Amino acid sequence: MLRPTKHSHPDRTVINVALLLLMRLKDRRVDEYGALRKYAKKTVTGGDVLFLPALNFLYLMGLIDYRPKTDAVEYVGPNEAV
Repeated sequence: MLRPTKHSHPDRTVINVALLLLMRLKDRRVDEYGALRKYAKKTVTGGDVLFLPALNFLYLMGLIDYRPKTDAVEYVGPNEAV
């Protein structure tokens, strides 16, 4: 869910998980897919379910890129995306 309603917990939304992943990727620049998934699962209740929609959201915003050879996610920033 992208738009929180009065019934949704603010910490258990796609936007929040995307923010947590983005902050981690800004610090590390490149992180493995499995490590990011474990981080989301550990940090947020239900993070394993919200992980993929949050990752898709960040990719659609042009902030991350997936590297299939290394199975890693790279932060590319707002100005470097095509």
